[in-house]
Amino acid sequence: MFDVTALGEVLIDFTPSGYSEKGNGLFETNPGGAPANVLVALSRLNKKTAFIGKVGQDQFGHILKGVMEDQKIDTSNLLFSETVNTTLAFVNLDETGDRSFSFYRNPGADIMLEKNEIKEETIKQSQIFHFGSLSLTNEPAATATFTALQIAKKHKVLISYDPNLRVPLWESLEEAKRQILKGFEYADIVKISEEELEFLTGYRDVIKGTEVLQEQFGTAVIFVTLGPEGCFYRSKTVYGSKEGYQVNVVDTTGAGDAFVGGILYQILEMNKPLDRLHAADFEKMVTFANAVGALTTEGKGGIPSIPTKDQVEEFLKRIPVKGRM
Repeated sequence: MFDVTALGEVLIDFTPSGYSEKGNGLFETNPGGAPANVLVALSRLNKKTAFIGKVGQDQFGHILKGVMEDQKIDTSNLLFSETVNTTLAFVNLDETGDRSFSFYRNPGADIMLEKNEIKEETIKQSQIFHFGSLSLTNEPAATATFTALQIAKKHKVLISYDPNLRVPLWESLEEAKRQILKGFEYADIVKISEEELEFLTGYRDVIKGTEVLQEQFGTAVIFVTLGPEGCFYRSKTVYGSKEGYQVNVVDTTGAGDAFVGGILYQILEMNKPLDRLHAADFEKMVTFANAVGALTTEGKGGIPSIPTKDQVEEFLKRIPVKGRM
């Protein structure tokens, strides 16, 4: 049995790392990819996880498999492409640690996953199945993703979704919106940013925007990450917000994914149907997830900076709420 199985991209983030003696920019190779980051967060919180995806038969692909195995993530459905290289992303950090991406993915191995390569048994044996929109940008990965979602629905596995809009990876904004909203048709749990909420609904206001999504798709639980302001949450019976934490931000890469890992961890720990969660449950859930996300911003790169359960618990004992996540 697995607590959480995720499908999607695992890639190399080239993160700025100072300058050479000649003044040339240096980059550090960090393992990344949103679904993989979520699984690392859960693994470090002592949950059993599995990954479904594809990398290239190259040095980067083998590095990524090794990293996932080191994190105790099941890689029996991590496949190697003999014809397409591992996807790469170059990260640009501004003065506050916020990042933007340039992708080398034309194509990348992650979008070459085919529907017949998915092990149904892995999904069937999971409590939660997690996916993001980057596997919906191209075929054959889009069809593979929807096939996996149908498998999850068939076996009554909870489905978690991160729309994770990366504009350069889509042919058009119209196609992005269409495919991302199609993902909502399957999702029980959604993590979304303010910008993504506005893109999908036309509303920046989190109360109205999440109401629109919930009315349209019946999503059980929606979390909106608010950067420095923490998080807004909505179920079918309650909504509210929770402030974040003041930390020394170095790199925000992976913070949202770590937040998702914290949320899924709490949902697993509470072991309640989503429609039975009360306001106090959400307060506990979001307090914990905000801490996981905040701690991730204190180091460079997504996966290397995600905290352990002990680090999160120690942080919550000593740090007052308020600040950035």
